[in-house]
Amino acid sequence: MSRYMLNKLMWDVDRSDEDLEAFKSDASAFLDAWEQRSQDPLPPYPDGGKLTAAERQAIESRDYGSLYALGVNPYLLWQFARSVSVPDEMGIEQLVTSFREAVEPYGVPDFFT
Repeated sequence: MSRYMLNKLMWDVDRSDEDLEAFKSDASAFLDAWEQRSQDPLPPYPDGGKLTAAERQAIESRDYGSLYALGVNPYLLWQFARSVSVPDEMGIEQLVTSFREAVEPYGVPDFFT
């Protein structure tokens, strides 16, 4: 898997109301469908758009610290976190606190992705 595919997944969820609602209602089913969509046409990236088990687990469980450590774009990660969490699961202040606690142990982001 590549950082590109993780970033693309988060971009798709954030940009499409349909994808956002599908992800929020059943992340596992959404990821199955998204991976299938990423196969047609054949993608120009390694591994054909499949998520590794660790990547899939981090996305499904919304483990922002793990996603950050995997090297996803920090700005896309924040937008994704905000889109899938606020206001249904928590308020923005609570998200800021939990997001900061999740990513802080991993230091400064890699801006060369």
